[in-house]
Amino acid sequence: MYRPTYSEINLTNIRNNVKKIISKYNNYDYYFGVVKADAYGHSDLKVVKEIINGGCNYLAVSSLDEALRIRKHFSNIPILCLEPIPLKYIKKCYDFNITITISSKEYLSNLLKINNIPLKVHLKIDTGMNRLGIKTIEECEDIYKMMVNSNCILEGIYTHIYYAENKELTLKQIKRFKEIIDKVKLNNIPIIHFANSETLVRYPKPDFVNGARLGIIMYGFTSDKNLKLESTFSVINHIIEIKKVKKGETIGYNGIYKAKEDILIGIVPIGYADGIIRANTGRMVFINNKEYKIVGNVCMDMLMVEIDDSVRVDDKVYVIKDVKHIEKIAKHTNTIPYETICLISKRVPKKYRK
Repeated sequence: MYRPTYSEINLTNIRNNVKKIISKYNNYDYYFGVVKADAYGHSDLKVVKEIINGGCNYLAVSSLDEALRIRKHFSNIPILCLEPIPLKYIKKCYDFNITITISSKEYLSNLLKINNIPLKVHLKIDTGMNRLGIKTIEECEDIYKMMVNSNCILEGIYTHIYYAENKELTLKQIKRFKEIIDKVKLNNIPIIHFANSETLVRYPKPDFVNGARLGIIMYGFTSDKNLKLESTFSVINHIIEIKKVKKGETIGYNGIYKAKEDILIGIVPIGYADGIIRANTGRMVFINNKEYKIVGNVCMDMLMVEIDDSVRVDDKVYVIKDVKHIEKIAKHTNTIPYETICLISKRVPKKYRK
């Protein structure tokens, strides 16, 4: 690592966060650690170990690639792939004990034409998001009949809450999910889950549900402040040069920032190629526990910060500091904390600490 740029992942905080969540919301049988997208930008393998140690007894990923990478290092824990697997790779799911998602009648029909091996499956129900999933009771009934004489092992059924902050919409989704389960008599399958990070803390567990999916909550993001979760992710850099800029001079590409007085600028070697997109211009970073503003357009590999004379070359810069800072950055850049973290590119190496 020859560049003073890295992200720091706190493994102890991840493990403790999971323990706190499960301890408080302890009336579920299955806790899915959702580790898709490199565990929300935290990088998956070391993080997966801590999530399991914290108490998660199932994992969920987006793609078969993610599932197989994790399976090489964790041979026993069940892994659910949330996206349909291309059928030409379906045997790998059996070979490596990967649970698959069935999200449409057409997909199941094509699967049964080529498959004669036992596969664990979860049915995905679309209760309002209009993304993946089975929408009607009739389609669910047809799928259930198709599976009765197949080699598929119906292990679970789930849906996804798309707007947990809206109580009316969420209760409508939960009601619809229950209606489908009751009508097609699927409520005797082992695992039923719909709660995601925010749904878990906002709504009581219905009697018919026994699984919850933990996502960004494991990394400290939640509306339940009584959980007292800890931050797990930061991006750290150092000042590599300090420039004196005279009143009236401009800074960076296109000269969008003009100095209103004589100022000092600290150069930080991180930019949009690292995931700090140009929309970050104008927001704050932390140096020596003080906030300083990014000025001028963020460059591909560098950005500029207006500093004072207390800052020195080699001083540590928290480009991303903690949960509260990430939430502020997301608001400033008109996005969400998920994207702020996931944008950090693989060019930024990771350091892990306990």
